[in-house]
Amino acid sequence: MTGVAFVVLLVLATAGIMVGSVGVDPATAWKIIGHRIFGSGIVAPDWTRSQDLIIADARLPRVLLAGVVGAGLALVGTTIQAIVRNPLAGPGILGVSAGAAAGAVAVLRFGVGGSAVLLPIAAFLGALAAIFVVLGIVRGRGALDPIRLVLAGVAVSAVLSAVTSLMVLTSPDQGLAGQVLQWTLGGFGGAKWSALWVPAVALAVGVAVLMPLARRLNLLLAGDENATALGLDVRRFRFVLIVLCAVLTGVMVAVSGVIGFIGLMIPHIARLLVGSDHRRVIPVALLIGAAFAIGTDLVARTIMIPRELPVGIITALVGGPYFVWLLRRTGKVGR
Repeated sequence: MTGVAFVVLLVLATAGIMVGSVGVDPATAWKIIGHRIFGSGIVAPDWTRSQDLIIADARLPRVLLAGVVGAGLALVGTTIQAIVRNPLAGPGILGVSAGAAAGAVAVLRFGVGGSAVLLPIAAFLGALAAIFVVLGIVRGRGALDPIRLVLAGVAVSAVLSAVTSLMVLTSPDQGLAGQVLQWTLGGFGGAKWSALWVPAVALAVGVAVLMPLARRLNLLLAGDENATALGLDVRRFRFVLIVLCAVLTGVMVAVSGVIGFIGLMIPHIARLLVGSDHRRVIPVALLIGAAFAIGTDLVARTIMIPRELPVGIITALVGGPYFVWLLRRTGKVGR
């Protein structure tokens, strides 16, 4: 199944690179990429300068950013669903996405100098602050209970969303609302090579940390008492995972805006395909998440050429019905 997911990812990545307002055949597209990597000594150029710029400087970083963000959100969703033992949970359930959005909008609202640099930093700090508020609420009542964690996350998300709306409504800049709306719906139109390394490093660190912990994630699914009996410090382990999820989500939201439903849908699809063992779920979720983000971005930028839709609209159109189906299938939250 991992091999099939990789092939799907490769096909969609190829389509994302070659399809657009200016079409480029797949052989030329991959030769351009090979030329950029290996130089003229290996791949002799036989394409135009405009094709080179379109593929290597516009579409390739966009496809890579979409893949990284999709994989990162899928990884976060997989981890959060294990933490709370609930297939209806996602990155937005703990207030992380709302915190990242509030931090970024604050930079836009108050016109802080060097906002291009401060925007991702503010989004990350907002996500981290939101998760610590949620943890403070829950830990103040004793054990880190998954149900209270979800309820606290929903409450904090609602408050932060209201704060974000208030900042927009009270802004003297009449164009801020449209700017914020575009950002909160998410997209990869601003992808640049210089902005790619931060989420890529964050994803690599997240995978490097979580893959060795896959067995412990499996223990969480057995319940806190059983996991504790098997030697797992559940409270500390859950706390570390939540902070890691906050960091990953903050970084992904900072570079792409708020893109919903990927962290909800993809882990569940991965479990349907390979079972509940996180040693298999995590790799498949990473590949499917990357493929899904690339595919939705491809639809968003080609369905209304020359106009481009926010990716969040496409993911919501797909994820909303899926969420309803999942809700009916599970019967009730937490089952």
